[in-house]
Amino acid sequence: MKKFLALFAFLLVSGWSNAQAVDWNWKGDVRYRYESKIKEDADNSRDRHRLRVRLGVYPWITEELTAGVQFSTAGAGDPVSRNQTLGNGFTAKDLNLNQAFIDYHPMFLDGEANFIFGKREVKQTLIRVNDLVWDSDLTLEGMTFHFGKDGKKQRSGLNAVAGYYFINEIKKSEDDPFFWAAQLAYTGKAGDLGFMLGAGYYDYENIEGGADGVLGKWADGEGFFGNSNTAGTYDFDYNIFEVFANVGGKFDSLPWKLYGQYAVNVADDIDDDDKGYLVGFKLGKAKKVGQWELDANYSYIEKDAVVGAYTDSDRWGGGTDGEGFEVGGKYHLVQNMTVGVKYLGHEDGIDSDETLHVLQADMVVKF
Repeated sequence: MKKFLALFAFLLVSGWSNAQAVDWNWKGDVRYRYESKIKEDADNSRDRHRLRVRLGVYPWITEELTAGVQFSTAGAGDPVSRNQTLGNGFTAKDLNLNQAFIDYHPMFLDGEANFIFGKREVKQTLIRVNDLVWDSDLTLEGMTFHFGKDGKKQRSGLNAVAGYYFINEIKKSEDDPFFWAAQLAYTGKAGDLGFMLGAGYYDYENIEGGADGVLGKWADGEGFFGNSNTAGTYDFDYNIFEVFANVGGKFDSLPWKLYGQYAVNVADDIDDDDKGYLVGFKLGKAKKVGQWELDANYSYIEKDAVVGAYTDSDRWGGGTDGEGFEVGGKYHLVQNMTVGVKYLGHEDGIDSDETLHVLQADMVVKF
């Protein structure tokens, strides 16, 4: 890793221009987080100070070709976390390759279509309203086709996504776990209101009967994250159908948005514990100094509604089989820096009376 970073820096400093990049588009962020977790009837909370760092370059090469390379803190090898807990005697923290992709958008299709290859964050790859199905830190690996969608932005009208993503490579190729994804959405306006309505389908292969390690070596021991399992293997297949939507406008000059998601596992052998939903409301937008925003949502996820390894990592400790709410606020304190606080109160198990209380206080600098 050190040799690669040194070579990368040398090429930039020496004026390497074989790709004739017009704009390197460096982007990064640093987040410092204080987090406190406590379960009801517990004697003590778990308090941690955590750091997330991301630094990437996204060169515009030609009008038909862009790319991206991003490094981030490692998150202990967890696919849905880039947090590094501070401590361990002041030792150096790991930095890993978080994104690396090629984006080809041929002009004979008027730039409306994107062909993307490599490892890219899920927010840029799929149409995503919130984290019912996909945690925001996840970076998918594979091939994606976009029509109408340009990264995080969705153009007015029809937007479509199709993708093929590799989960793991094991000894026999026919046993390799992977999934297909297909999404269709429409973005438009109705009077003063803007809206988006869409649906997605995610078809997992070679999951049922597979061990927790099928989703990666990091999933060691407790890699099922709430999903039904027997003798160390998954009980069911996962073919997830999702419906998602949002609608928004302004109260005077204050933006607002109402959003929701519903997911159901439609695999043939599923007959129970197969549904999940999330509804939320956001008021304000902390885009400039002095601006603020509030966000609140309620989520309910049965055991086998989604793949627990890839849904949000903060609710009830991550995974499926839980319900509850979260509420948070953010304030743009100075240029390029926001401060925020969030409270999560979730039942760790739908039939459980034990609530996990989580408090997160964040300071984020973007550059």
